Order: sequence, then structure tokens, then C-alpha cells
Amino acid sequence: MPEELAHYRSRGARALVLLHEQQLRQCVEAVKQAKAQGVSLPVTAEEHYQSLDVLLHHILRSARIYLLRICQNLELPAPEIGPVPDVGDLPAQTDQYLDDLLARWRLPLAAVTDAQMEPDPELYFAGMPYWVDAMLEHAVMHPARHEFQLRELMRQA
Repeated sequence: MPEELAHYRSRGARALVLLHEQQLRQCVEAVKQAKAQGVSLPVTAEEHYQSLDVLLHHILRSARIYLLRICQNLELPAPEIGPVPDVGDLPAQTDQYLDDLLARWRLPLAAVTDAQMEPDPELYFAGMPYWVDAMLEHAVMHPARHEFQLRELMRQA
């Protein structure tokens, strides 16, 4: 069986794109499981934690924004990813949106080199807040963190 995304020039970009896909799918599944178990999020003033559907919207919206920002930083064409469905429509559209989002995630970074992923040393030491490698790592960890929190809530329920 051929290696998935073998055409990527940067093995680092390839690994992070595939890890992001894995983590995002696991996180979406955790949201669905939490909903099925009737889990409620802790009461908070944080707008993204008002319900499981609102949290799911936040997670998917963030995944979209990470890729848009990465492409902007690399001066790549913006991927054509539609906005996340409204919270009320999201339960019925989650799977289709997720599949489309992740398919679009696989496209723009194929030709990116390792050198493009790393910060220019002058920018790094000048305090540049993000570079592509770090943005990709954050995109992987964001759904992983939410999945971890949801699984803890499910164990407590």
C-alpha cells in the first residue's frame, strides 16, 4: 500500500497534516459520544463552552482558521473552505463538513519545504509569535486538548 501523502516535500508538514486529521476526527467522535451520554459542559462564561454543539463549532472553525492562516503565512492561495455551518445546523452537517475540511487540509502544503516550515532566525529572535511549524503543531493539539477534556467529563458522568 502506498504511503499516505507520499508526494509531500516536507515530511514534517505531512506528519502534522495527518496527525491533525487523526486528532480532529477523534475529537469530533468524542463530542458525539458526549452528546449521546448526555454530558453537559461545566458552567462558564467562556462563549465557546456554552454547549457541546457550540464547542464543536469552535473546534471546526479553529481548524479552518489554522489552515487559512498557514496558507497566508506561506503566501499560498487561500483554500476554498466554506464557513462552519451554524450551530443549529451543525449536528446534521458535521460529517460532511468535516470530510470536506480535512480533504482541503491535505492540498495546499504538499509543495512546502522544511525550510518554509521553520522561522527565519532573525524573525524568531525578534519575537515573531508564530511560524508555520508551530501553527501546525497547535492545529494538532487544539482538538487533542478538547478530546482529552471531553473524555474526562464522560468518565465522571
